[in-house]
Amino acid sequence: MLAVLGALPFFLYVAVFLLLPIAVMSVEAFRAVDPLTFEESWSTDSIQAVTEGAYRRAYVGSLQLSAITAVLGAALGLALAVAILRSRRGRLLRRMVLTASGVLANFGGIPLAFAFIATIGTSGVVTALLTDTLGLGLGGFSLYSMTGLALVYLYFLIPLMVLTIIPALEALRPQWREAADNLGASGWQYWRHVGGPVLAPPVVGATMLLFASAFAAYATAKALVGSSVPLVTLQIADALSSNVVVGSENLGKALALGMVVLIGLVMVFYAWVQRRTSRWLS
Repeated sequence: MLAVLGALPFFLYVAVFLLLPIAVMSVEAFRAVDPLTFEESWSTDSIQAVTEGAYRRAYVGSLQLSAITAVLGAALGLALAVAILRSRRGRLLRRMVLTASGVLANFGGIPLAFAFIATIGTSGVVTALLTDTLGLGLGGFSLYSMTGLALVYLYFLIPLMVLTIIPALEALRPQWREAADNLGASGWQYWRHVGGPVLAPPVVGATMLLFASAFAAYATAKALVGSSVPLVTLQIADALSSNVVVGSENLGKALALGMVVLIGLVMVFYAWVQRRTSRWLS
């Protein structure tokens, strides 16, 4: 009974700030307003509209950006985590990298966008150094593009991958490698039949977590590229600022409902992967 009472504030918080908004958004996404009579009715027009035209391109842009940055962030973060654990100064380096990763993984939004603009933007410090001092350029690279946005996202996705995957790497027991060596297995055979299958689910789960984080990011993209890059979060912001035609007031809710469904599927898959690997990490 005391445990239930102790958890009650958490459940109230989830109900008020998560479940209730999702329920309201799910209902309003299926409502429509007549532009002439302003009468409300049930309709799937908003749901259909977000699958076409600019809204469809926004979803595709967000999915592409999230997938690319998630895969790159997972690969680079995994390599960094392995290098940390294999370092001779493992404890000190591990402590320093984990501390920095904990800070950088939560460093986003407008401050992160401003930091990159001031560094490699059109008038950034590094850009000015390359062009004015060294007579070089960025080779056509633009920070205010999909590529530039992906680079900025990697700034906080790689540390997030490091924080997520290090416990899984540490769960690879040395006895497994010793047993494989005693049986005459090569390094490739060990990773093919033992280390790889054990490590693959946590890596996939961490990649899904990075995908969800990139897909839901808004402030960094808004401050960096504005509306020049099609992203669903930016489309939702335009809808919330009443930048819609009469009768399309619920487009923003339909867009947000689509995001909730996609993120929900990703997180369900992530939870399933975590359950499958919990016996190896215990």
